[in-house]
Amino acid sequence: MPLDNAAALEALKKVMDPELHRDLVSLGMVKDLSVDGDAVRLKVELTTPACPLKDTIGRDVEGALRRAGFARVEIHWGAQVRSAPGVAQSSLTPGVKNIILVGAGKGGVGKSTVAINLAVGLARQGAKVGILDADIYGPSVPILTGLDQKPTSRDGQKLDPLEAHGIKVMSIGFLIDPEQALIWRGPMVTGALVQLLRDVNWGELDYLVLDLPPGTGDVPLTLAQNVRAAGVVLVSTPQDVALADVIRAKLMFDKVSIPVLGLVENMSAFVCPHCRHETAIFDKGGAQAAAEKMGVRFLGAVPIDLAIREGGDKGVPVVAGAPDSPQAEAFLSVARNVAGAVSTQVLKAPRLPVIGAQPRA
Repeated sequence: MPLDNAAALEALKKVMDPELHRDLVSLGMVKDLSVDGDAVRLKVELTTPACPLKDTIGRDVEGALRRAGFARVEIHWGAQVRSAPGVAQSSLTPGVKNIILVGAGKGGVGKSTVAINLAVGLARQGAKVGILDADIYGPSVPILTGLDQKPTSRDGQKLDPLEAHGIKVMSIGFLIDPEQALIWRGPMVTGALVQLLRDVNWGELDYLVLDLPPGTGDVPLTLAQNVRAAGVVLVSTPQDVALADVIRAKLMFDKVSIPVLGLVENMSAFVCPHCRHETAIFDKGGAQAAAEKMGVRFLGAVPIDLAIREGGDKGVPVVAGAPDSPQAEAFLSVARNVAGAVSTQVLKAPRLPVIGAQPRA
């Protein structure tokens, strides 16, 4: 068989995306293919810049082409984040390709810390990212990002989000007195959330991360009615009481047809910075066991660590402040796994009509 474009494409049809379980050619990931003698050059366009299996795909592509007879293989990389049909044209969040919810069955498990480091982690790997603090009663994103100014509006119609650490940021905490307690009933909370989604100029985003309030109240139900989320990331500590609550949260999201992307084990174990001895303060491995029991992905474990807490208190998430640290790598690994889970979910998404901005009755 001559070494030409047809031979190269035939070889690449045998290379499967390890997460999407389809070949690169049918997925449209092979771009700019050219052959010159026994040399082949191509661009592989990943479905996310945070692809967790980029190295595996690269090895598989090179191996398949060499087996087909090509002696020299030159791979260039690109990324084009995909969205479920109709999502980017939604009248609620136009231009946003994927909405990722971050939730927990109970408070105190570090959900907001995971959410902000997830958002910054996706951005550091090349994605366009925003975060919305959907915890209306207890907004913590202003502290975690170090932002305290009020948003402005260029057009008098929509607020412009603030920016920090490479991501766009919006929170009810920017709009109210920080010493004021919000004594709102459910409809006011859900109405405010819809407004923060609809009346903010998010622009073009690959991912919009929503930091949900803990528990299984009105907010997830409102989101199920008004946005087509790519899915929810559930956060838990390894201890039994937290795991029991996260299992209930998973069942709730199942009932409202929001896919569960997977489970993150936060505060997994403490590693002494001096002697490197590991202490499982809240146990260890419980969330991974729970993920296997529930049949969902285990997205990764994040240690309980002083640097993570200090970064949050200073408004500099550890992924931004110490990107090469082991603590940051734990969050970056979670971000890559979440991005892969979103790509898989998008591929499975049915072609549904565009969801509008108004809640359904």
